Amino acid sequence: MIFETCCARETWELGKKAGKLAKPGMVIALDGNLGVGKTVFTQGFAAGLGIEEPVNSPTFTIVQIYEGGRLPFYHFDVYRIGDVEEMEEIGYEDCFYGEGVCLIEWADLIQEILPEKICRVAIEKDLEKGFDYRKITLEGFEEWEA
Repeated sequence: MIFETCCARETWELGKKAGKLAKPGMVIALDGNLGVGKTVFTQGFAAGLGIEEPVNSPTFTIVQIYEGGRLPFYHFDVYRIGDVEEMEEIGYEDCFYGEGVCLIEWADLIQEILPEKICRVAIEKDLEKGFDYRKITLEGFEEWEA
């Protein structure tokens, strides 16, 4: 599914809709260059889960855990990860294979440890269409609707 947004609020709203679709055990790979709106999408996603506390990118802590919504939410940012072994040290398997939902920024950096069944969200800019324009592609969410 491809969506186009023209402002941060629309990106947030799309994230919220995706969060409402989230099911236990869902792992979402969130990809996009720096500054495309991954954190805005994630904040909306958390709102869709019913999480009311502030959500920020866990760039230096690798994972931030939110338990105030209808499902535990594990927000990973693996941009600064040096080696996949760092993921083992933080116990990623409990998150990936638990009853919560994981959203992983820069997931392509840990491709070898991702579960076979994942959802993907790709956010892209197109400055020719405007500074705030985003093309957002969602893949794999359909499989979880059943």
